[in-house]
Amino acid sequence: MIVEIINKKRLGKILSKKELENFFNGYLRGEVADYQMSALLMAICIKGMTDKEIFDLTDIFIKSGETFDFPGIEVDKHSTGGVGDKTTLIIAPIVSSLGVPVVKMSGRGLGFTGGTIDKLESIPGFRTDLTDLEIAKQKKEIGIVITSQTKNLVPLDKLIYSLRDVTGTTESIPLIATSIMSKKIASGADKILIDIKVGDGALIKKEKDAKKLAQLMKKIGKFHHKEVRCMTTNMDTPLGTSIGNSLEVIEAMEILNNKEDNYLRRLCIELASEMVSMGKDISVEEAKIQVEESIRSGKAYQKFLEFVKYQGGDLQKLKVSDQRIEVKSKKAGTIKKISAKDIGNLSVSLGAGRIEKEDKIDPTVGIVLNKRVGDQVLEKETLCTLYINKEINIEQIEEIFVIE
Repeated sequence: MIVEIINKKRLGKILSKKELENFFNGYLRGEVADYQMSALLMAICIKGMTDKEIFDLTDIFIKSGETFDFPGIEVDKHSTGGVGDKTTLIIAPIVSSLGVPVVKMSGRGLGFTGGTIDKLESIPGFRTDLTDLEIAKQKKEIGIVITSQTKNLVPLDKLIYSLRDVTGTTESIPLIATSIMSKKIASGADKILIDIKVGDGALIKKEKDAKKLAQLMKKIGKFHHKEVRCMTTNMDTPLGTSIGNSLEVIEAMEILNNKEDNYLRRLCIELASEMVSMGKDISVEEAKIQVEESIRSGKAYQKFLEFVKYQGGDLQKLKVSDQRIEVKSKKAGTIKKISAKDIGNLSVSLGAGRIEKEDKIDPTVGIVLNKRVGDQVLEKETLCTLYINKEINIEQIEEIFVIE
């Protein structure tokens, strides 16, 4: 039966829900071997899936664990991941400050992409392991919760994702859509905004694939009676000026405190406006006016402080490394490119990210970009500042910055 299902998909044929249930639930129970699941995932990666197969597989994923349904309409946001992406830290307080509850279960980073939970855990005392009762109470009292995914939230996805990561099947659009949407639907959100990152530092490299993924996730949402909106945003260059956990919290606070006006701020305003539009059933233009006023008045920043304190965090104890190295330009010119992937890999080598899931992160290290794409730079001018706690060879770091 197992081999027949693999061969059926290898030949490009459609699998029934029963066949998918037997195979995937069998894997969850330990009855299907890794090599057999790897073979099916590769067949799916090559041959694709019909919409019906994707709907069925998403439903199987959702039903593999607990589902949540906190009272009241929630608007959730998901990013497909990137380098320096601290948008959740900025958007959630803005949206919550405007009366739209945000209950978000976030993940940790793996490889060169960062995770929201890692960033929040760089704040001493901050709790990310909230119980269902604590989540419901916090949502009612302050209207914003960000916690780690529970062990029983779509356990099948956790197993499949780990296998996809080592079998070259991470870029399969049907599998990406199933993974994202099963977790969002199981989390109980009624309305979902998906930020699809495209480019050098993202899982999706091409615009056409991003559009295909967006259409698919909207179809899955409609099938489950959820409103889904998708935005496509650039990830060829790092998002913001800081990469590294404590550094990114500080940058998020600067934007919320109305001290920065850059691409990251503008992107967060766009994303937050979409969420407020969905949550209040108003136009995006009207929502944007409210979002900008929330930042300008300090309401968003105060909501962030309230949220951090409620979950036990002490921002007074937030630390970055005292050891710093400035990377200088070897020539004058204009910065044409800063590779998001290379910066992300550099941050991992400093200790700000993890290669294996068990790796321990150093929250105090990272990179601050002193120059951005399009900036003029003089010879021996500082390109970036490294915050380090170990020896690092900076010989090749200059090559990350393409200067012409």
